[in-house]
Amino acid sequence: MGIQDRISLPSVIKRSYDNTNVHNLFIYNRSGICIYGRNFTDYFQMEKNLVSPFITALMSFSKEMIGKKFKTIEMGDVKFVIFEKGPINYNILCDTIENEMFLEEVITKINKKLTTYMRKKKFHIDKQIVYDGEFNNIIEEIVDEAFSKEFNLKIEEEIIVYLKELIDIDEIDGAILLTDRGKVIYSSYNKIYLKNFLKEVEFRVKIYNNSILKLFYTLNDKRFIFSEYVQKKYLLILVFNSHVKFGVAEHYLTQIVKSVKKLLN
Repeated sequence: MGIQDRISLPSVIKRSYDNTNVHNLFIYNRSGICIYGRNFTDYFQMEKNLVSPFITALMSFSKEMIGKKFKTIEMGDVKFVIFEKGPINYNILCDTIENEMFLEEVITKINKKLTTYMRKKKFHIDKQIVYDGEFNNIIEEIVDEAFSKEFNLKIEEEIIVYLKELIDIDEIDGAILLTDRGKVIYSSYNKIYLKNFLKEVEFRVKIYNNSILKLFYTLNDKRFIFSEYVQKKYLLILVFNSHVKFGVAEHYLTQIVKSVKKLLN
């Protein structure tokens, strides 16, 4: 089956949270008093005033027992990721495949603006509970600004529609699209398999003029991977069946990367 260069896609695509890996965000002080909670999906409905004290107590316990606080708690296919930023703690519930470098960047943006606002209003969240009608709205705006780019990219939705069609090609076993920071945008594999896949695979990197051009790796079951960075924004990974010739696989990769670039443009 050949690859069709299908760039004409629906002009309106409703954003679905099926591909969203971040489920909940909690912001609280070092005493465990939550000042903000947000659900990004409906998968986990959690009471912010229960989660924050619980995580705070666990962190204190780990500090006493082993001399250091944990930063991640994995529970099956989801995890809590905790960031301590001075007097403010941030706790994110997300899928285990979510890249923590990406989360760190988002939380840093939120924390910078939030601390600036609190300094301006002379809020000391370690010493007082904040009662301010504007405060929650300010946090909402800061969080929306930090996450909106990741949760509202129509172009990414169009690319996902295109990549889903690739699974109909006999030679292609799977497709994965990540940002340059490792955030998973799309995977044809389920989350449990993807988690193990990303941990297991070590790429052989071909470097030319200090730029990563292509990545190649052979799996234990003789399937193999061709990957390429697209406009220095995304990493496209294609997994091919063992019977496919390398030349054919590279041709597929070239054509698919070309189509993805057209969508980005």
